[in-house]
Amino acid sequence: MNGTASALVLGFLLATAYGAGFHVLLGGPSRRIILYLIAAWSGFALGHILGDLLNIDLFKLGALHLFTASVGAWLALILSWWLAGQET
Repeated sequence: MNGTASALVLGFLLATAYGAGFHVLLGGPSRRIILYLIAAWSGFALGHILGDLLNIDLFKLGALHLFTASVGAWLALILSWWLAGQET
């Protein structure tokens, strides 16, 4: 249980950093950071689940499938940026 809790906290912190960093890199209105955070959290969770189901152990850190979770977060961030479009 202790390893799972620490993986959850680490995953949450990493996904939050990905979403915030994506917003810093691309800019945009301040309310868009909420979209990026939700996209990063969702993509990170889905990527981790997919890595667990497919048994992909590349960059596995304890119980956390770091590689697939990070790829999932970044794909979700890019998709959310594309779907949201550019505001003028």
